[in-house]
Formats: sequence, structure tokens, C-alpha cells
Amino acid sequence: MDEDNPLLVTREGAVVRATLNRPARRNAMSSAMVAALDSLIADLATDGSARVLVITGAGGHFCAGLDLTEVGAPAASQEEKLGQQQERNRRTGARFAAIAALPQVVVAQVEGSAFAGGLGFVCAADIALASADARFAAPEVRRGLVPAQILPWLARRMGRSAATRLVLQGNAIGAAEATRIGLVHETFADAGALQAGVEAVIRDVLQNGPQALAETKALLAALGPLAPDSYAEAGAAAFARCASGAEAAEGIAAFKAKRPPAWALG
Repeated sequence: MDEDNPLLVTREGAVVRATLNRPARRNAMSSAMVAALDSLIADLATDGSARVLVITGAGGHFCAGLDLTEVGAPAASQEEKLGQQQERNRRTGARFAAIAALPQVVVAQVEGSAFAGGLGFVCAADIALASADARFAAPEVRRGLVPAQILPWLARRMGRSAATRLVLQGNAIGAAEATRIGLVHETFADAGALQAGVEAVIRDVLQNGPQALAETKALLAALGPLAPDSYAEAGAAAFARCASGAEAAEGIAAFKAKRPPAWALG
């Protein structure tokens, strides 16, 4: 069952491939999936023999973001729910930072949906390639939530103006538009062409000195912080306040029922 193996990891020499494997949920991030991913990231952080990490999704989708069935799960008290949501969001931000800090070159191979937290993976990767059918969205505000931990990564990748529109409008954009605004680096006609494009990137990267690559990534990070030191905690607190409130409860219920939320106009 997919739930028994939410992250599939394979290795071919210096190339590690991590496949988000919950296709029935469009690879939405469950606690088990992110725990497995965190373990892999920790291992790769000290693995000098791995030189490339490819992150992709099973079943024709990349990642639909956080599994909202977990966000909406009941807690014993409002205080407990607030704490759970804050800690979950805090870990999400730390995960994106850990991916970006890896000494390996990280490639996002994107098909289908790359929504919400899935965008965090796309932007934390060094190189993002997509198939023409890929769709990208930051729909948190449509669920009564906030794009707390992905926002700095979106702003870094595509610029603050384009990120502002994406997170406030909340709509999905196609691969061509995502490439135009710099969210992804290149779009390919179909899954086969995308795979060939990823393999071409891997071949290029493997021609480069692994220490030089790691040092170059460190220099890129030294150009400046992603966000002020206080941002991650403020983002986690904002997410927790929204996620534990009535608006998110209605937004998540509407999402599950495939209906507009009560606040939607027009």
C-alpha cells in the first residue's frame, strides 16, 4: 500500500531519487511521508558520495501540499490544536531550509499538481523542471489558511511582486506561466521529455567537482538570508492561529465537500 511506503528512495551511484508516494492523495504530505523525507535529508547532509537529489511524485502529480485531513483532525483542546499546528508549520519551514542547505544539487521534477507546500519543495530545490501539464498554486487563503513557510521561498525564486499575486489571488497557473515568472526553470512537452531533461541536467552536474558544487551552494546562501530571523516563528504562529480557527474549519470542510466556502462571493 502507498501509505506503507509514502516515500520511495532509490540510488544509482551518486544520484538519489526521492519519489513522494501517495498518488491517491496527489502526494499530499502526511506525517509519515515528511518523517521519511526528514530522515533522508539528514542522511544526505553528511553523505559526501551523493551528488544529486531528484525529488518527484508518483502517479502523475508532484505534491498537493499538506494533507488537510491532518490539519483538520480534532484535538483535545483549542490550546492543544494551536500548539500542534504551530509545531507542524515550524517543522515545514525547517524542512525547506534543510533541503536548500544540502551539499547535493537538488532537482525538482514536476508533473501535475504542485500546490501549497509542494511549491516549497519546488522553490527549495536548486533546479526546477516541469512537464507542460504541471499546475502550480498557493491556495492557502482559499482554505482559510496562510502560506506561512512557503512565502519566503516563493519570493526568492520569482520575486516579491509575482509571489504576492500568486499567494493573494490563490488561483492555479500553468507550466508556461510558471516558467515565464521564474517559478520553474524550464518546461517540457510531456513526462517523457521531462525525464530526458532531468537526465540531461544530471549528466551536466556529474561533470562538476562535488566540493566545488557544495562550496558554490554555500556561497549562494551567504549572499543573504532568506528572511529575517524572526520570520519562521512568526509564520508558524500565524499559521497556527488560522489553522485552529473557524475560518480554516469552514475552508477545509468546503474543500473536502467540493463546494465554495461560506465567505466566497460571486
